[in-house]
Amino acid sequence: MKRAAMLSLVAFFLLFGATKVLSQEKSAITVKGSELNNGVVIVDVVKDGKAYDLQCNEGSGRCIALKGGKYLMVQMPKNTGMYECRDVQIYAEGTDPAASKQIGEYCLVDK
Repeated sequence: MKRAAMLSLVAFFLLFGATKVLSQEKSAITVKGSELNNGVVIVDVVKDGKAYDLQCNEGSGRCIALKGGKYLMVQMPKNTGMYECRDVQIYAEGTDPAASKQIGEYCLVDK
């Protein structure tokens, strides 16, 4: 009985984890430039031909002004991450987020 309960619990956590991973949207982005405005880092990006801003609080351990170039953006599931918005994580282009170091974490804002 205990073994069946333990297996059910493990299966639940595996399924929940798989759902969380599958709900992450990965996109290639191009960074056009970055600026600092009143303690907020604003990164100008293009995703699928549409302009967006990535914003984060200066001084946060995961907030850096990105240099121009191509990156991988992973949109986090709702209610996860450090910001109360569409939270995204940025990785180097061509890397696997599961095996790579995250460059930064930002709030994705439509322009």
